[in-house]
Amino acid sequence: MNTRTETLAAPTTGKTLSVPRLVRGFNAICARLPNSLLAFLARFSIAAVFWKSGQTKIEGLSIDIVSRDFTLGWPRLSDSVVALFRDEYHLPLVSPEIAAPMAAFAEHLFPLMILLGLATRLSALALLGMTLTIQLLVYPDAYPTHGTWAAVLLYLMAHGPGKLSLDHWIARRYPREA
Repeated sequence: MNTRTETLAAPTTGKTLSVPRLVRGFNAICARLPNSLLAFLARFSIAAVFWKSGQTKIEGLSIDIVSRDFTLGWPRLSDSVVALFRDEYHLPLVSPEIAAPMAAFAEHLFPLMILLGLATRLSALALLGMTLTIQLLVYPDAYPTHGTWAAVLLYLMAHGPGKLSLDHWIARRYPREA
């Protein structure tokens, strides 16, 4: 059967629809997805990945809006995190005693900023750097996961956070002068 001539009968009108016409219609619907919605979903999703990872590195503060787990307190580094950086991650140039708190801080600060849409492109760049570090130095076999993270972060860097963001509000409130 040739797809160029393949047609489908519409049950109520008696008209026929070609497969290419259906594909074009579907493509048109997809093209109408608002960037702000896509950017918000990307921001929420990537922020959740890094936030949850950061939460595994600290004690005393637990915030998970999806599972409604809230423990408010002063955050401190978990006892096992420095050992994790020493024994499993083996980062060159940075000692585990410095890398562990830096990673825990970054995995809380940048996801929060991305979620709020504040300095989104710079925050995405920071998390992309972290992703590349993890991929190249820690878990080189996890490229499917890290590739997905990188794609989302690159999308945010290229297209920005969308209208549902503090970046957008700031840009409207303080427009650049020509």
